[in-house]
Amino acid sequence: MLRAADVLRNTAAALTVLGFRDKRGRTFRFTLFNSARNFAREVTFTASRQLGPPMLINYGYEITIAVAKPTPLICLLDVHPERRADVTAETPFRSVPPVDTSTYIDAFGNQCRRLMVPAGEVTMRLDGTIADSGRPEPVVPQASEIPVEQLPHDVLVFLLGSRYCETDRLSQTAWDLFGTTPPGWGRVQTIADYVHKRVTFGYEHARPTRTALEAHEERIGVCRDYAHLFITFCRCLNIPARYVNGYLGDIGVPPDPAPMDFSAWVEVFLDNRWYTFDARHNEPRTGRIVVARGRDATDVPLIKSFGPHTLKSFKVWTEEIKTPAPCAANA
Repeated sequence: MLRAADVLRNTAAALTVLGFRDKRGRTFRFTLFNSARNFAREVTFTASRQLGPPMLINYGYEITIAVAKPTPLICLLDVHPERRADVTAETPFRSVPPVDTSTYIDAFGNQCRRLMVPAGEVTMRLDGTIADSGRPEPVVPQASEIPVEQLPHDVLVFLLGSRYCETDRLSQTAWDLFGTTPPGWGRVQTIADYVHKRVTFGYEHARPTRTALEAHEERIGVCRDYAHLFITFCRCLNIPARYVNGYLGDIGVPPDPAPMDFSAWVEVFLDNRWYTFDARHNEPRTGRIVVARGRDATDVPLIKSFGPHTLKSFKVWTEEIKTPAPCAANA
């Protein structure tokens, strides 16, 4: 079985990346040369000056599970369709032993992969490269809340309670804590600050059945628990919020010594668009890659098996591909 480190050596390390920026500082071209496969591909990325330098990010996973008998799976592990145009290279999904797969788009716009795995162990792998703007998530203090009667129809579902987000049981707490805070971005950030301080992070605290209420009472959890509690408080205050799962590497921040994992965060609807908030890290981050969105973790399981399975190994990677500093074109 290949290790994640071997995957990186066999892909990102084989890429030679050359950067070019035109003299207006707006158009960036990356030429990817893969010495192992002897091919070159040019990627063009256009951005305004304030976006900062664009980057390429290597992402992927290798997951092994075991099942006692042939078992159907639905996996939400593919890059979200809205980011597919940014994917510059990707190896096809592979499994050992090989199995046929098919994909479909679910009610939330996520790409889902169906497969039937035989009894025993099965390893699933994927590796790719995606272009990113290189900028952190925007902070927009002037963004305002939208009255419920003016919200788009497809946003209303993200005001409702869900499996892990018990709005009925936390509504009074939410209004007691945040009801007098001026509405808008500031109130949402106040909720994020509260959740960030209320919950203590630790992988040893992971429990797949923990709800938002339990996270608030127990004051421990992992990234999904921060997300569920944050979402619940927002919905209690009539602010649409949805759960997001995806890749988040240590780009622009000190490296985390813990093994990399998929991450959960939140998108909140303000000023008729969705904004990213992350109560666990509670700071703008660079290089998020959305995989799936939903009401809560129920809608976006990485692997949904229709029968018991045992996780044998789990490896995730997402790292910036370092490039030479871009230089202005000669006049």
